[in-house]
Amino acid sequence: MNRRTFALLLSAALGLIPLPAQAGGKAGEKASLTFHLETDGNENPKMVFPENVSGRIRLFRRMSEVSEKDIESFSPIPAADGATYGLLIKLKPAGARRLAAVTATNQDRWLVARVNGRSVDTVQIDRQIDDGKLVVWKGVTALEIKMFDKLAPRIGETKKR
Repeated sequence: MNRRTFALLLSAALGLIPLPAQAGGKAGEKASLTFHLETDGNENPKMVFPENVSGRIRLFRRMSEVSEKDIESFSPIPAADGATYGLLIKLKPAGARRLAAVTATNQDRWLVARVNGRSVDTVQIDRQIDDGKLVVWKGVTALEIKMFDKLAPRIGETKKR
């Protein structure tokens, strides 16, 4: 095999290796947790996404109201389905203030929780949330909890795991 053929085969083989492996795995997978507010049909269609909530299609804003950047700490909880977990989330002060404002002005609307881009739970806003705590009741996997351990400490702990 000549040098040119070898070089072409080597570059083709390296092109098939995923980028995190090429970087030595330093980037790693990051957890994403976002909460999106229900909206009416008057917004730009590119700025909303549909979600089936209790048998009815509702529209939610693509821009999240709260995200993983707002998490101070969290705690996994077993879900009622026995197969997944939920999360109790404590927000940083700025995120808690934003959540209080959103829930005060949007009662009777829905909030959808998305983990890594996948909708896992919805809740209807019935009152202002002023304690800075949110609960995702179901849909979080054990692998995703390990990813969240790298993102934020557990409630009552001071360091990430």
